[in-house]
Amino acid sequence: MARLMVKRTSAKLKSRVNRHERIRKKVNGSAERPRLCVTRSNKGLIVQVVDDVQAKTLLGLRTPAKVTANKGHATQLGKEVAEQAKAKGITKVVFDRGGYIFHGKIAAFAAGAREAGLDF
Repeated sequence: MARLMVKRTSAKLKSRVNRHERIRKKVNGSAERPRLCVTRSNKGLIVQVVDDVQAKTLLGLRTPAKVTANKGHATQLGKEVAEQAKAKGITKVVFDRGGYIFHGKIAAFAAGAREAGLDF
């Protein structure tokens, strides 16, 4: 994807996408241990649990649309993802931070998911 970016794309976005591509070479989800990927938008967080072998999304959630997400909302989203994943029989995942720094909302989301019982 990084090769397809136009000149007007910011350097910050280009470097994040390059980081994400580097991470994705190493992080793959399987049926036994799917990939938990996080994406940040301007308003909130989008989370998916993906089986990369079958190319299927097993679970997908996002923060409420009317609320701009903060660390508290990220922690709550992590707990919700963990509860729904455990209901589907998923206890172990591989965490894909999407090229974002493991700090702030991303770290709060991971802490909430771990607290609720997901193992990664």
